[in-house]
Amino acid sequence: MSEIHKSAIISPKAEIGENVKIGPFTIVEDGVIVGDNCDIKSSVLLAEGTILGKNVNVFHGAAIGSAPQDLKFGGENTNAIVGDGTTIREYVTFNRGTTYHNRSECGKNYLLMAYSHVAHDCLIGNNVIMANSVNLAGHVEVHDNAILGGLLPVHQFVKIGAHCMVGGGFRVQQDIVPYALVGGYPLKIVGMNSIGLKRRGFSKEALQSIDRTYKLLFFSKLNTTQAIEKIKNETDVTPEVQIVLDFVANSDRGIVK
Repeated sequence: MSEIHKSAIISPKAEIGENVKIGPFTIVEDGVIVGDNCDIKSSVLLAEGTILGKNVNVFHGAAIGSAPQDLKFGGENTNAIVGDGTTIREYVTFNRGTTYHNRSECGKNYLLMAYSHVAHDCLIGNNVIMANSVNLAGHVEVHDNAILGGLLPVHQFVKIGAHCMVGGGFRVQQDIVPYALVGGYPLKIVGMNSIGLKRRGFSKEALQSIDRTYKLLFFSKLNTTQAIEKIKNETDVTPEVQIVLDFVANSDRGIVK
């Protein structure tokens, strides 16, 4: 049995799963899909196009699936997709996509702390943490297991690689390669996110290969092209190193150095 407060407004065209809790004054619009075992607190907006997976917790005042803040948006049918096990804290805003991706989407076990914002067409991986008041502009990609510190603005079309740790209060204007520890003004690679990688079970050999790659790419006197060539020719290109090389090759905005 689901528990829906009598003051909540639920469209008859919404799909509500089993064992769902919906708090007072929450609004669930047409076409919304809410998975099993979700807990939706008070005064939440689940706008048309919202799809929640299973075991999602949405706290007071959050607004999910509202229209993109993009003047090109013409009311197209798009989605905001939230993966299983995600927690969305107070007053988060999570806009749906435009025709660019037709969706904004986050993976499983995502934590959005209070007042954070996910703009249109953002694609977020699994196990990502965004601290309070992180603001993602449109078309941002955040890959698996990245952690973004509080009060962090991220420029549109930026890509943040897997297992990164980005310090709070800075500004992200370019792509950040996987495994990086990042901070400073201007933003720069401080080193490898070694503590995070050890916690996630990376082997000693994997850490050493990433460290060698970082030394050539960020802490030598070589430019990016020269460093990439040297990495390919002179180091053991492990799967972890290949992920870094592929990320750099596919970067559109250039990488933080």
